[in-house]
Amino acid sequence: MPMSKNAHPSAASPGAPPRSRRALPAVIGALLLLLAGALGLSVTGGSAAAAVPGPPAGWTTIFSDDFNGASGSGLNRSDWLYDTGTGYGYPGAATMWGTGEIETATDSTANVYQDGSGHLVIKPIKDASGHWTSGRIETQRTDFAAPAGGQLEISASLKQPAPAQGLGYWPAFWAMGADARPVGATNWPSIGELDIMEDVNALSQHSTTFHCGVWAGECHDPDGISSGLQACSGCQSGFHTYSVVIDRTNTAAEQLRFLLDGQVTYTVNENQVSTGTWQAAVDHGFFAIFDVAIGGSYPNKVCGCTSPSADISSGAAMTVDWIAVNRTTSGSTSTGTSTGTSTGTSTGTSTGTSTGTSTGTSTGTTNGGSSGGSTTGPDYTASAATTGSGQVRLTFVPTTPAAYVDVHYLVNGAGQQNFRMANSGGTWTQSINGLASGSVVTYWFTYEKSGPQYDTPHFTYTYSG
Repeated sequence: MPMSKNAHPSAASPGAPPRSRRALPAVIGALLLLLAGALGLSVTGGSAAAAVPGPPAGWTTIFSDDFNGASGSGLNRSDWLYDTGTGYGYPGAATMWGTGEIETATDSTANVYQDGSGHLVIKPIKDASGHWTSGRIETQRTDFAAPAGGQLEISASLKQPAPAQGLGYWPAFWAMGADARPVGATNWPSIGELDIMEDVNALSQHSTTFHCGVWAGECHDPDGISSGLQACSGCQSGFHTYSVVIDRTNTAAEQLRFLLDGQVTYTVNENQVSTGTWQAAVDHGFFAIFDVAIGGSYPNKVCGCTSPSADISSGAAMTVDWIAVNRTTSGSTSTGTSTGTSTGTSTGTSTGTSTGTSTGTSTGTTNGGSSGGSTTGPDYTASAATTGSGQVRLTFVPTTPAAYVDVHYLVNGAGQQNFRMANSGGTWTQSINGLASGSVVTYWFTYEKSGPQYDTPHFTYTYSG
């Protein structure tokens, strides 16, 4: 949930089998949990409260909470900080949490409480006068950091709100750089933000985003470097595990991996931004945040409207089963099975979905270079091709006519450029000149579709001369 957010594979809910059929699923579930532990990832599902999974071999749990307090009780304030009001209240800090959301955060057990069954509940409530209250909590600790040569995983098992009318709902699980707290996040986005789970408008989807650098800079903020909304089947009816892994195993090639139920859905690599920007945003401590906002820039962007709607339902809660922060000092442990990355041979084109979502990135070979992209449907065709000496042309053809298409690219991982592409009969193009043989172009697109704006995954092309 960015401080000034403006934009952002399916896991089925297991459900509860009949009692006469529970023995075999329980055995299978136990075997799957053992396998997950061996792979070094946190996985959970279903609807019952579960204990915090133990860390896999080579990892240590440095913080956890399974919310086993009494029914109606508040949180342990030695572990949790309640945000209250409509902003941090620091001089120069943004109002409305910097996002345009309309609720007032409280520490009332009407909005934030433990349910007595092992869950944290964050419930937005609309009163008779139309005023919204909700909850926003942060870990007191701000030292969740991946050590040089090691990894950090921040995970939570939660169930998204399921309102009957949800236009304007904005639940989120995220983390922000430690240096934000003393100054009311007035140094955002340079201190880094990791959006581990966001859904908007009760779509039963989720997006993951990395915020860094400066406004309108190489990290494309306020939108950030984002997966866009991805399918999340069953995420309003059952608990699913959302995670981010900060991988500093190789400090010259660090990586962020975002996971849903142990499957990698999106990856951000250090070489997508400048080294200084990455280090300022990643190589330090974080604190974790849960909240449910109402209205604001992200729901508005997705619906192409002003939220919340007049008929929005009050009282649909986000329910959290547990949170765990695990750390390792070695890079030898795997952290999940990737469905967000793949490799192969392509013809220099890739296709995307009609919702603007993607399942990750891929690499391939084409036209004297390499191009990539892995998405789930035919919403656009994107390609790169050598068109002259030192010149590469990027092309984007949306299936649905777009009001605009922007391209963002870096050459050899530095100096992000952003251009509004030229349109000729529905084919959008942008040329890159002055390339030396072996230059690697990383590029992605932002495009309008029927009002809302979407981002593609990142692709690469190597100019071979």
